[in-house]
Amino acid sequence: MESFIIEGGRLLKGTITPQGAKNEALQVISATLLTADEVRIKNVPDILDVNNLIQLLRDMGVSVVKNAPNDFTFKADKLKLDYLQSDEFVRKCSALRGSVLLIGPLLGRFGKAVIAEPGGDKIGRRRLDTHFLGFKHLGAVFSHDEARNVFNIEVPQHPTPNTQHPEPNTLKACHMLLDEASVTGTANIVMAAVLAKGTTTIYNAACEPYIQQLCKMLNAMGARISGIASNLLTIEGVTSLHGAEHTILPDMIEVGSFIGMAAMVGDGITIKNVSLENLGIIPEAFRRLGIRIKVEGDDLFIPRQQHYAVESFIDGTIMTIADAPWPGLTPDLLSVLLVVATQARGSVLIHQKMFESRLFFVDKLIDMGAQIILCDPHRAVVVGHDRKIQLRSRRMSSPDIRAGIALLIAAMSASGTSRIANIAQIDRGYENIEARLNALGAKITRVEE
Repeated sequence: MESFIIEGGRLLKGTITPQGAKNEALQVISATLLTADEVRIKNVPDILDVNNLIQLLRDMGVSVVKNAPNDFTFKADKLKLDYLQSDEFVRKCSALRGSVLLIGPLLGRFGKAVIAEPGGDKIGRRRLDTHFLGFKHLGAVFSHDEARNVFNIEVPQHPTPNTQHPEPNTLKACHMLLDEASVTGTANIVMAAVLAKGTTTIYNAACEPYIQQLCKMLNAMGARISGIASNLLTIEGVTSLHGAEHTILPDMIEVGSFIGMAAMVGDGITIKNVSLENLGIIPEAFRRLGIRIKVEGDDLFIPRQQHYAVESFIDGTIMTIADAPWPGLTPDLLSVLLVVATQARGSVLIHQKMFESRLFFVDKLIDMGAQIILCDPHRAVVVGHDRKIQLRSRRMSSPDIRAGIALLIAAMSASGTSRIANIAQIDRGYENIEARLNALGAKITRVEE
């Protein structure tokens, strides 16, 4: 296991460019299973979760060619479907949250899929009901192998009228109303539905930029998806898809992380090529904490923040920052916003609605000297220090990707030298993070435990 040693109290200055979006990458790479033709994807982030998914595709028989750094071509023309039943495949799926996104394309193209309960962040219950209910609406049936803890999913074969010959394992289009606007659930159902027979409508669909990008790539491959960027998607099923080329957006979560880092320890930082139109209200969320952000074309400049004061609502009540489905605030940035609030002037309520364990990392910040009241698993009140009290260095462990980057920002702002263990969690979502931050003036060293 590796750790970071962080020398705190150093100001960072310069320019940094965000990587490709992790969540989009997991979706569009999985979508390459929908065709036997070549699909080229650019701006692929070099991070643990994405690299593990790419290796899993190789193990499944997908030809993967690395054209250049962050540039891959996938060709799924010789899949080893028997491998999906192997214990090795089940084991790898159980260690990778993104493996759940393989179900939709496998079910849509081949009429069957096997999936283990996926791993990932330890941030509380992350149910898969939305995925499975969507597949059931499309005609798939499920069986659970309790001994191996895997789900077998397939499209049943039915004899056609006047013959005893079954129809191909083809999903049947339908109208469905999702029980929640799940991003991965929407992506999975869309990937299954593009090859279903008839027209599928998905209401209460997630409409994050990741989903928009997936739909645009699928349309470039020959799918017929309309309603992109809305919560009502209409998908006219086609018989097959072909190859295409796609470029992944900058990672808006990394952009937000860099805004928070620049606010806490920056001496003037420019974040390049952020795709401003796809950031939604992320910049505004930081402005509510008093952070000054200057837009320069498609770049953001965050000057040094000697002090920043939390806004109040118009009626004078305490500011509340809460996550919500797009175009609301992504839950992935609440950990960073919470850390930034520890040095603000004023108080703020952070309300994490989606995951009941995601705020439990605040005990580490409290140990560092932050003034935080954890009201319950979903709400925390942060009383800012206004930089009058510097956080203290500590030994910590990263429980998930976003808490990990938040603790790294806290450690960079603290007095003394901190140590963060379990940094594989950070590597899952942030590409070569210590080298990129060290280039701005940080002092972060990766060490073996």
